[in-house]
Amino acid sequence: MSASSSVRRLSAVAATAAAVVGAVALPAVAVDHDPGYPRHAAVHISGVRYDSPGRGDRWNRSLNREWVDITNSTRRAVNLEGWTLSDEDGRTYTFRHVWLEGRATVRVHTGFGRDTRTDVYQDRRGKVWDDDGDTATLRNDRGRCVDAVSWGGDRDHDRGHRGGYRDDRGGDRH
Repeated sequence: MSASSSVRRLSAVAATAAAVVGAVALPAVAVDHDPGYPRHAAVHISGVRYDSPGRGDRWNRSLNREWVDITNSTRRAVNLEGWTLSDEDGRTYTFRHVWLEGRATVRVHTGFGRDTRTDVYQDRRGKVWDDDGDTATLRNDRGRCVDAVSWGGDRDHDRGHRGGYRDDRGGDRH
């Protein structure tokens, strides 16, 4: 056996060993973090309805037509316990006992109602999202900004969503 074939054989063995070690080590890294928070969680604000019809100050039905959709685009469920959704004026909703399944959306209504897997309620008596301009900011339980969507004023460039509604295709993201 020549020296060059020995070097090639040793290189192939070393490369195979490195691949096996890397494949075995990868799951350990994935388990190292909290299972409710995948490293690259794609939880985001997927829609906003800020211009609800009616008199939001007095009518719960109108308040519940004002909402923000939060979507989990991963396959894994995400525990939203302690996450917050807030506006520019500091009005903040804190998620309690909410698991967002993979490929699912939860709608956060402003008014009163009974929480379900798909709808939660802030239990407020007045509007949160300003029609003329605001920012909805989603933060995780560590206070880090996960997503933000703005509309109105200089931030709104009329992206085809009239009537006070912004979804994945509209509104400015921060």
